[in-house]
Amino acid sequence: MSTDAIEGAAQHLFQAARAGDKGAPLPPDIAPADVDTAYRVQDRLQSLWHEAGAGAVAGWKVALTSKVMQELVGVAQPCEGAIFAGRVHYGDVSLSHDAFVNIGVESEIAVRMAHDLPADGGPYDQDNIRAAVAGCMAAIEIVDDRAIDYSLIDAPLLIAENSFNAGCVLGEEVTAWQNLDLAALAGRMLINGEVVGQGVGGDALGHPLVPLAWLANNLNQRGTMLRAGDVVLTGSIVATKWLQPGDHMVTEVDGLGRTSLTVT
Repeated sequence: MSTDAIEGAAQHLFQAARAGDKGAPLPPDIAPADVDTAYRVQDRLQSLWHEAGAGAVAGWKVALTSKVMQELVGVAQPCEGAIFAGRVHYGDVSLSHDAFVNIGVESEIAVRMAHDLPADGGPYDQDNIRAAVAGCMAAIEIVDDRAIDYSLIDAPLLIAENSFNAGCVLGEEVTAWQNLDLAALAGRMLINGEVVGQGVGGDALGHPLVPLAWLANNLNQRGTMLRAGDVVLTGSIVATKWLQPGDHMVTEVDGLGRTSLTVT
């Protein structure tokens, strides 16, 4: 895929999101054919959002780390997307429904990195990456899929769209997490006081630190790395839910607390 085609794909996605276009992925003539090309489109899209004021990359999401999410989207492999500083929220927040095309939410365990993870320190795995985690927290991922028909989506198209990330809401950081069994921690999503989904940390590839290590290695392979202070969303433990104006959504994770989002 030529540089011009990558630019065209990124510009198409950027303009579609800004215009609120619904339902259509990239046209076939500019759609990336493979994962490597898709990440090149994603990288350029990230630059466009940064230039438009979304802020620097403050962290990453790992998408499709659970069976329920892979089945929902129809893609059987993890992928990543950037989280911009201007889209990171803390505590209990309210956001306008009109700021999104199709706002969805996911309940996750998030981590914050204590130091950089360069390629010469890898490869990383569930065990050796523990020392790089400064803290863990309950989190909400905000997604915006532009109401795309998932039957039209494959891994390259999802990656090109920055894996649908539209921000996150982070709970209070727990720095004394080392004695917690992250895989066994139960979490749940509530909307308007009703439990609408639940799972455990191990739903994310068996343990939340597994997708974290996957991300560190994948970024290294792409010539970059996780950096100190980065926030990483390790994957949803419940299927995505879609919000309407007036909805109040809560993520709770035993041992890590809660956080909430109200859509106005």
